[in-house]
Amino acid sequence: MPKQVVNGAKLSCNQGTSPSTLAVLPAIQTDGDNQPAATINDHIPMTNVAPFGMCQSAANPQVAAAQGAPQPCIPVLPAPWSPGASVVTIQGIKALSDNSTCSCTWAGTVSITNPGTTTEIDVE
Repeated sequence: MPKQVVNGAKLSCNQGTSPSTLAVLPAIQTDGDNQPAATINDHIPMTNVAPFGMCQSAANPQVAAAQGAPQPCIPVLPAPWSPGASVVTIQGIKALSDNSTCSCTWAGTVSITNPGTTTEIDVE
């Protein structure tokens, strides 16, 4: 069963060279293992999702301009995480589950490698 995702969860991008960490702002005030619980809307670059080291995607204009040489990652995540939990919500927004992914405009797929908690979440 998928696990709930909380502040401090570990993230990976298949086009990045380094792992990243999810930051969940405490505004929602719902906790999982004493950390703020994430929702599918916690996808904002630099606020929720830190860079992934260097970007290797040829779809990234900076990488293309550098003739394929990796360039600093600046994630562009225009849409929320998907699918999220279909049953569990936090203030009316789907809770984030560790089987969710988020797509970067530069062809990367961001996934959750460690949800930060062992709490299972009902996604069906």
